[in-house]
Amino acid sequence: MMFKIAFRNIFRNARRSMMTLLAIALGAAAMLVFGAYAQYDLYVLQTATVERTGHLQVYRKGFADFGTGNPAIWGMDDYRAVLKLIESDPRLAALTAVVTPVQFLTGIAGNPLNDESKTFFAAGFIPSDRARLQQWDDYGARDDAISNEGLADGDPQLGVIGYGLARILGLCRRLHLADCPTPPRSAPTHGSAAELGALPAQDFTSLIQGDAPAHNAPPAVPTINLLSSTAGGAPNIVSLKLQHVEKQGAREMDDNYIVMHLAQAQHLVYGRGEQKISAIILQLHHTADIAAARARLEALIREHHLNLETRDFFEINGFYGQTEGFFRAVFSFIAVIMGIVVLFTVSNAMGMSVVERTDEIGTTRALGVRRSRIRRQFLLEGALLGLIGATAGVLLAFAVTHLVNKSGLTWLPPGDAHPIPLKLYLAGATSMIAAVWAVLVAVATVAALLPANRAARLPIVDALRHV
Repeated sequence: MMFKIAFRNIFRNARRSMMTLLAIALGAAAMLVFGAYAQYDLYVLQTATVERTGHLQVYRKGFADFGTGNPAIWGMDDYRAVLKLIESDPRLAALTAVVTPVQFLTGIAGNPLNDESKTFFAAGFIPSDRARLQQWDDYGARDDAISNEGLADGDPQLGVIGYGLARILGLCRRLHLADCPTPPRSAPTHGSAAELGALPAQDFTSLIQGDAPAHNAPPAVPTINLLSSTAGGAPNIVSLKLQHVEKQGAREMDDNYIVMHLAQAQHLVYGRGEQKISAIILQLHHTADIAAARARLEALIREHHLNLETRDFFEINGFYGQTEGFFRAVFSFIAVIMGIVVLFTVSNAMGMSVVERTDEIGTTRALGVRRSRIRRQFLLEGALLGLIGATAGVLLAFAVTHLVNKSGLTWLPPGDAHPIPLKLYLAGATSMIAAVWAVLVAVATVAALLPANRAARLPIVDALRHV
């Protein structure tokens, strides 16, 4: 009976109640749409990152903190046995999608046709394993424009460079890159500066001879030379044939980015010595399995007394946690603002209702209805306003996400190189929907508490004399 009376009471003043419900619904929809947008951003970022780094990486102990400056001397010994150990473990096999070695290295890249050079950082992969890494799509947020072209298992000399590195090395025309600027006419050339001419000449002729073309005509496939030092400290050079360029979102990365065949990277770093790797990448089927997979991996390392350590996705990619924290802070800020708006809107509506129904309250109290019943009646009306408004807000949010997802809009996320479809992920965010709905109903109920107490405490005589 109280529920039926409360439902009728909130529509006594239909215009005011509709405005109150609209405020609650808009607040709920705003929070849910932003939450869906933030979830989409995090899924896109996580997918793009997992495709490059996997969920777990295994290094020689100390590499993660000290080895990146000189990966040549921090190579993992007998890595094939470690790979076999990981791949043969039944518990890890059930969790992992890809297990693959990788070699990190740094050095100087040079274009032999124009003497341009640039420092680089590179990663050496098994090409077919890299292609499998790029297929990870646990959330349906994979960028379909990502290409795994440019590398082949059967040709270790193939490589992929960043768009910026191609520009710096003067390869834009030969690689047929659009929107690639050329140096201005006033650009300095080699030998034009006196300080350059005074530097002692460097002669790496003997190293280049093995990779240099046999005649003066440019090779059919654009080729660059990579200079690095081996684990023993000796300089070493290999050639890289370029058939594909990958534009990176961050300019610093785009100007230094090289991906190459694992065998060529090992040849550059270790020469004719023992071939090692920098890390083993484990890509899981689901991000939620990181803790279980890492625990099993560390147990294997302890059981076999291996001098190895592990790092998970969140430790390798610290920016992901920062991005997640940023979205969480913005969502909390929006939720607080919307909560305050709903609080004052419902409180004002219920206060007006108490004033308009003062004589009715006096009559009810004169008939023997207790103060607690009056208080519960107004609290129930506030809760109903919150329930109806929050439910309408959820439906409105679903309508907005459907329109956005079907609109075909695109946008350029931070750190990405090209626009991707704009989508809002709300359908699977049941915990967020339930939390927003419950909080708004609670806020509306709390907002009705003060007017309900005022109604319950009205003296009967004063209420009956109210005009």
